[in-house]
Amino acid sequence: MGLIRPSALWFAALLSLPAFFQSLILQTLDVTDALIRFLVAVPVAALLLGGFRYVTADYGRQKKETGVQESPLVEGTISDATPRIAS
Repeated sequence: MGLIRPSALWFAALLSLPAFFQSLILQTLDVTDALIRFLVAVPVAALLLGGFRYVTADYGRQKKETGVQESPLVEGTISDATPRIAS
């Protein structure tokens, strides 16, 4: 799941930013309460990012159909599969 990933920690900091603002700027919230909200936000952020990674894991990957083979040839080249004229 990755609780200590930098992305999870940054996302948790973003989620708890209003608490830090109230604590450090407005001083209407205790600093320990803001830190507790950050610690609660860390597993929540890790779960949200893990779900996002799970949903987008297969994005951009193409599944090849069975029986259909794509030719890696460049236009204008001759391959071994093309019939040749006997001279």
